[in-house]
Amino acid sequence: MNNFWNERFSTKEYVYGEEPNQFFKQELEKLKLGRILLPGEGEGRNAVFAAKIGWKVVAFDSSLEGKNKAEKLAKKNKVSIEYQIKNYEDFVGETEFFDCIALIYTHMLPHNRSEYHKKLTSFLKPGGILILEGFSKEQINQNTGGPRNVDMLFSKEELQNDFESFTNLTIAEFDVILEEGQTHQGASSVIRVLGIK
Repeated sequence: MNNFWNERFSTKEYVYGEEPNQFFKQELEKLKLGRILLPGEGEGRNAVFAAKIGWKVVAFDSSLEGKNKAEKLAKKNKVSIEYQIKNYEDFVGETEFFDCIALIYTHMLPHNRSEYHKKLTSFLKPGGILILEGFSKEQINQNTGGPRNVDMLFSKEELQNDFESFTNLTIAEFDVILEEGQTHQGASSVIRVLGIK
């Protein structure tokens, strides 16, 4: 999997663009500043945006190419981010430390998804915010981005179960037009989650 992402991120262009995901941007701007964790952060577009508006950012991804591009983007925008080369299973965080966790198109293998979501949730403070956007299972019928394995796409029921410990959880499916770099382009089926731990 590392080789796949290193190859994908080895281009000069930013595969998903340099601008943050719009749902992430919209929701993050509503929150009080604090510490944010961005797992599976790729080329750094969301981490750099968060840092630009004043968040203390920790991000991780398995791809060295992704980290290199994220740090280049941070330098271009004159911000600082902490970016670790880690997989979901080997990232070590402090329990109840972050004010926000954002999972933006972090599609995982189905046998690990629930375990990883619960692990990541443990790093969020009580009262902390979860922001998630990913492709719904309907995206398998589109050719506009995302895994081609339907089991890696999200359903409301799966996410409801994964984040059942949250006191307040909103999960909604949308049909949207994505314009995120060269890889997320066109009519897409997405699922969005907002939660308070």
